Amino acid sequence: MIKITNLELENIKRIKAVQLTPSENGLTVIGGNNGQGKTSVLDGIAWALGGDKFKPSQPQRDGSVIPPHLRVTLSNGLIVERKGDRGTLKITDPNGGKGGQQLLNEFISQLALDLPKFMQATSKEKAQTLLRIIGVGDKLAALEQQEQTAYNQRRAVGQTADQKQKYADELPSYPDVPAEEISISELIRQQQDILARNGENQRLRNNRDICEQELLRAQQAFDRASEALAKAQQDAETARKSAEDIQDESTAEIEENIRNIDILNAKVRANRERDRAVAQAQESREQYGELTAKIEDIRAQKTALLSGADLPLPGLSVEDGELTYNGAKWDCMSGAEQLRVSTAIVRRLNPQCGFVLMDKLEQMDAATLAEFGAWLEQEGLQVIATRVSTGGECSIIIEDGYAKPTEQPANTAATAAPTITSAGTDAAPQRATWSKGVF
Repeated sequence: MIKITNLELENIKRIKAVQLTPSENGLTVIGGNNGQGKTSVLDGIAWALGGDKFKPSQPQRDGSVIPPHLRVTLSNGLIVERKGDRGTLKITDPNGGKGGQQLLNEFISQLALDLPKFMQATSKEKAQTLLRIIGVGDKLAALEQQEQTAYNQRRAVGQTADQKQKYADELPSYPDVPAEEISISELIRQQQDILARNGENQRLRNNRDICEQELLRAQQAFDRASEALAKAQQDAETARKSAEDIQDESTAEIEENIRNIDILNAKVRANRERDRAVAQAQESREQYGELTAKIEDIRAQKTALLSGADLPLPGLSVEDGELTYNGAKWDCMSGAEQLRVSTAIVRRLNPQCGFVLMDKLEQMDAATLAEFGAWLEQEGLQVIATRVSTGGECSIIIEDGYAKPTEQPANTAATAAPTITSAGTDAAPQRATWSKGVF
């Protein structure tokens, strides 16, 4: 990985003269109060390495008659210089090679020079950047499209099921009516059958009466014909048994149904419509369940796809098309977490670029700063950052455009003491002086 081994800046924005040898790994914190030139150091590095797109609109320091001069030495031996308002580029290769901005673009990550561009992107754009560098963007996009399609289908089916169920619940229910409609001809036929059976009953009653009369005559003629009496007794007994348990059937219910057939059939139709609506609602519910299972399967495939990917930072993922870290979306991450995530992703975008410029590091407290520095050292990554502070965590302090030496605390994981000069001297005057072309 290519890192910055030394930088010299003169007359750029608020900077008068600054020379800095940043730590190879971990944090190099540029401290100072507001308006002293901290950010101007980062802007100078970005212009020197990134070219015209990073050129300040007014690069020359106010009040200076000497044009800007930028010199950055890289770990691959290249010395990058820019001079004048136009920022004329000169690259010195110790091996004798030549190149221009295109050479720098091959190993300098644009986002490493402009981390806010990544941090200010939308959450979905950040997610797309992550997916692109781990190589699963197309596959995940296809799965998300399938998930969205299934989700939309399920929502439509669920709405249909709710509508059907609501319609079914609003329909009247008549549990005491038959399942099928009754025709008036059927009721008349039933009435005729009952009348026929009642007629047969009447015939049996008449036969009984006749037999009773014959029995009476036979009894009166018993003396004359014992044989006839016995036969009459037998016939009478048979007739009694035939007529003993019979009862006439009432046609009142059928007559009532004939009178109310339209109402009855309307109830039958209402019951049938309600049963059909309930069945349709149930069918939609089953379809909804099938689509839910499909969505869960797609989400499982997405999880497996991301779990098997080579992520730049443990805990990174993409959920619903948005970047997440340890389950939190971007707007729910702390400022320190956002910086760590951004640094890890930007580094992976161009693995040859071993450094990142970072502004406004004051959002990290001392403990988080130390932890972040230790992580950078572990990852072998160089970060040059600014912080509104004059404390011991600062590698240098910018005061009125000059680099002011600081005393470094012992065993500080977050920073390492760089070699600094201010206007060509190792002393730490209250107000440094400088000379043209001297760092």
